[in-house]
Amino acid sequence: QVQLVESGGGLVHTGESLRLSCAASGRPFSNYAMDWFRQAPGKERERVAGVSYNGGSTYYADFVKGRFTVSRDNAKGTVYLHLQMNNLQPEDTAIYYCAQFKGPYSPSSSVRSEYPYWGQGTQVTVSS
Repeated sequence: QVQLVESGGGLVHTGESLRLSCAASGRPFSNYAMDWFRQAPGKERERVAGVSYNGGSTYYADFVKGRFTVSRDNAKGTVYLHLQMNNLQPEDTAIYYCAQFKGPYSPSSSVRSEYPYWGQGTQVTVSS
């Protein structure tokens, strides 16, 4: 059974940090790029960060560069995807999703339809 389960969300204040995790199992996720997306109320889902299948290449949206760090751990059987979020701002409030890209590297031009597997999301709320 394919599962992507996010955790680590919560309520924080401006300037604080959170670390999100995603446990992916049930298929060879270690062969594929993995990304984080987020969706705020009333807005489109947007890509936040991504990491290649082996962790050697990363992508960050401009609005998180310098604040967020994506990483992965290709443990046997389960892949763990992490997102360290520092200096959180109210505009970072959203549901955060992890997703698997269709290939080993996810280019900057990748779109939602190229991600066949998604988690259920974890809520991040940043209060001012």
